[in-house]
Amino acid sequence: MIHDEITDFAAALPPMRGLMGLDLGEKTIGVAVSDALWSVASPLETVRRRKFGLDAARLVELIAARGIGGLVLGLPRNMDGTEGPRCQSTRAFARNLAKLPALEALPIGFWDERLSTVAAERALLEADTSRKRRAEVIDHVAASYILQGVLDRLGHLRAAR
Repeated sequence: MIHDEITDFAAALPPMRGLMGLDLGEKTIGVAVSDALWSVASPLETVRRRKFGLDAARLVELIAARGIGGLVLGLPRNMDGTEGPRCQSTRAFARNLAKLPALEALPIGFWDERLSTVAAERALLEADTSRKRRAEVIDHVAASYILQGVLDRLGHLRAAR
């Protein structure tokens, strides 16, 4: 089930199961995961995109192996907040994932990912990471920035109760 609002997404999440964040690119999918307490996001891997079926199979594998309770996709809005073709593509990817029997009960949410790759790049530069290494890890580091944003928001929602 797909949720546009983070509050609806939060209400649908099962307790004590990690979350997975995705940074969808044209050639790769950055993957990050959280702990079961929803406190910290960790970069996991970058999936090279091929066909939807192969990409989805790898994601289903990771979700099952890690006991993931919810999925967050970075929504690449334009800087003015509008949605362009990349947002449409992300939403279509989410709809296709939600149709898979293995994932039909998994809550899927979106998070505004504007500047997540810029933040990830800056962090890698500050860590004095080589250009080659940055290219290898940028996508899953960006996914962890997206997921951490969601985790922080979930923490605020829990604190407000």
